[in-house]
Amino acid sequence: MPVLLAPQRAPALRRLLQEADIVGLGCTISDPSCADDLKIAGIGSLQSAGPTEISFLSNPKLHQQLDGCQAAAVILRPQDWQAYQAAHRPDPAWAAVLCEQPYLMYALLAQWFDRHRLAGLPGGIHPSAIVARDAILEDDVHVGPLAVIDARTRIGAGTRIGAGCVLGPDCEVGRDSLLHARVTLYHGVKIGARAVLHAGVVLGADGFGFAPDPRTPGAWAKIAQLGGVRVGDDVEIGANTTVDRGAVEDTVLGNGVKLDNQIMIGHNCRIGDHTAMAACVGVAGSTTMGRRCVIGGAAMFGGHLTLADDVHVSGGTAVTSDILKPGRYTGVFPLAEHSTWQHNAAVIGQLAPLRKRLRAIERQAMAESAGQSANNKQDTE
Repeated sequence: MPVLLAPQRAPALRRLLQEADIVGLGCTISDPSCADDLKIAGIGSLQSAGPTEISFLSNPKLHQQLDGCQAAAVILRPQDWQAYQAAHRPDPAWAAVLCEQPYLMYALLAQWFDRHRLAGLPGGIHPSAIVARDAILEDDVHVGPLAVIDARTRIGAGTRIGAGCVLGPDCEVGRDSLLHARVTLYHGVKIGARAVLHAGVVLGADGFGFAPDPRTPGAWAKIAQLGGVRVGDDVEIGANTTVDRGAVEDTVLGNGVKLDNQIMIGHNCRIGDHTAMAACVGVAGSTTMGRRCVIGGAAMFGGHLTLADDVHVSGGTAVTSDILKPGRYTGVFPLAEHSTWQHNAAVIGQLAPLRKRLRAIERQAMAESAGQSANNKQDTE
């Protein structure tokens, strides 16, 4: 029972389906007569959901968990419902909600419950928060304890700023966004609507920009980072992820980008719409990723690279050159016992000289073959 409303706030099944953003999913209820009587207070798994919760079946391999399910309703595909009916009599106690995309529908219903959970939290500006006089807070903005909102920063309607957040001057946060505790926005960061930033996110820190200074051997001169960070609508950024500001131009995250925990995005990167990255990815500066890319955990990207749209990179892969064609790319050396790995690594280290020897043998074989052909021709003349 991860989400649970008080009984008096629980919607009827019909109302829940109407208010959740499920347009286009083609949802139907097997027995519409119960849609106004069943009260849905939360969401649970097939094994744990109770008589006031809705559950879902997205993996047909878990079909047996429908037996004995105590949920008020279950979301499942029409073909899974037909298979269940063919194998069971009488009808189950739960109502069947039929949808071709049950996992997506579960996600959208979970969003509905989370919105109502947030709406039930205390609102307003906490007395310990510091808000600049010329900051603009639109309607229904909540600012938590010890948060700081600096000069000329604008917060959109319905946004929640968690405890200990620091929003520097000239920032913008779009409406209906959620900043969890201790998010830091440096000056001039722009965030679109419906963003979710988890604890410890830092947007707009200086990029790693230094120029060699020959006046002192080995010294470096700092390059002031004069750009900003621009984040589109419907972006979610995981805990302790950092996005550096640009040196001159802005670092940009497109609409719908999803970043997991502990990711580092370098300065002047551009991440295309709806690209998703798993934890611990590192992206060096001035890399451009296309739309709808999927990046596995701990993948690493050298700087000044270009990735096409619809590129999938497997976890742990080091990308050091452009990827200009959609597809899946993997560069992970397989795991092995250490002694076996040492032998394999030694062979890899010898590949260059082995290649030279092989090409020399091929050239010699071709020369001998050509000589034999010439001799055969002379013999036949």
